[in-house]
Amino acid sequence: MERLIERCAGLDVHQASVVACVLIHETGKRAKKLIRSFGTMTDDLQALRAWLTEHGVTHVGMESTGVYWRPVYAVLEGGFELIVGNARHMKNVPGRKTDIKDAEWIAELVCCGLIRPSFVPPKPLRELRELLRYRRKLVEVQAAERNRLQRLLETANIKLGSVATDVFGVSGRAMLRALIEGEASPEEMANLAQGRLRRKRAELVRALAGHVEEHHRFLLAMQMQRVEATERDIEQLDGCIAEKLVPYQFAMTLLMQIPGVDWVVAAVLIAEIGIDMSVFLSVHHLAAWAGLCPGSYESAGKHKSAAARKGNVHLRTILVGAAMAAKNTKGSYFRDKYHRLKARRGAMRAALAIAHKILVAAYHMLSRGVGYRELGEAYLDQLDQTRTAANLKRRLERLGYVVSIQPKEEAPQPQEAVA
Repeated sequence: MERLIERCAGLDVHQASVVACVLIHETGKRAKKLIRSFGTMTDDLQALRAWLTEHGVTHVGMESTGVYWRPVYAVLEGGFELIVGNARHMKNVPGRKTDIKDAEWIAELVCCGLIRPSFVPPKPLRELRELLRYRRKLVEVQAAERNRLQRLLETANIKLGSVATDVFGVSGRAMLRALIEGEASPEEMANLAQGRLRRKRAELVRALAGHVEEHHRFLLAMQMQRVEATERDIEQLDGCIAEKLVPYQFAMTLLMQIPGVDWVVAAVLIAEIGIDMSVFLSVHHLAAWAGLCPGSYESAGKHKSAAARKGNVHLRTILVGAAMAAKNTKGSYFRDKYHRLKARRGAMRAALAIAHKILVAAYHMLSRGVGYRELGEAYLDQLDQTRTAANLKRRLERLGYVVSIQPKEEAPQPQEAVA
């Protein structure tokens, strides 16, 4: 294999150790190989950086295994050209496997330019990523705790969820606190309803007349505390995220023009893909990286169906949620496209297709700095009409006719006959 880099290194990174291999290829000299192991404490990684600098290394490659590569990347960042590759793309040929041989293999791949670098955003975006990913976990914890609380209400035969649309709204929380205290009657708890829920007072009285025992109250109190504590954590986290998003307000404003994209979706898009679209070869590579395009499976010249490939799970999840919101936006292109696809391919595939379209729109908006242009709900009908007219025109031309098509309202008016 042709060697493109004169001084490079491969790192086999583990939780407690890093095995480094430096390859030096100088013109007219025999290749030199240096092997050394380091720990993963901060001073050990600083010693690794000094050792690589001492030998004039310019490119360093490593596998993106777990989270162990991140502190190594943070210490080496700025001093070398860092290449983080997908571990599945860097597997060695079968045979004897040791940490030293893995480091040597990675160094050889770096030397020959055979590692496709993974996208690693700059440090501010990495910080924003961690905040938003933890926010997602807190939202999932909050949803799970709310579900547990509602199941507990069912075991006590409290049917509050069957009457109130939001059990955790202002009225619902007041009734839950009354249930926990255990001193109010169903009629008194029903009187706590506010707004339109007061119209359902008779139904609330029946729904709140359950069999709440002492252990139910104990668990309800504990679960309410967890729900409210998680809400406070999310609120505090949102404040920190808002501060990190200040430099990206223009991109946020652009992205929030897309149907189904709120500030959370826009923030996740910025954190996961950045605002510089030149790091992706094309919008198709971005869609493949996000796991929002069909898989490719061809054998013996035949294309077979394949599931969508795995990608960035955080980005894919939030975009599918945005697609489900976009399908409810009246008068939008996404709404019409979703229902057309749902009839043929099913709800989940339609949602994935709309998520792909949202990502494509975000790519073009960020790369060009332009706003979102809504095509409208009638766009596909107009597109089909244009295609049908073009197909009929081609068929007539193949029969030897010269065809000119004009819209009906623009057609020339017939002249009156002169007597």
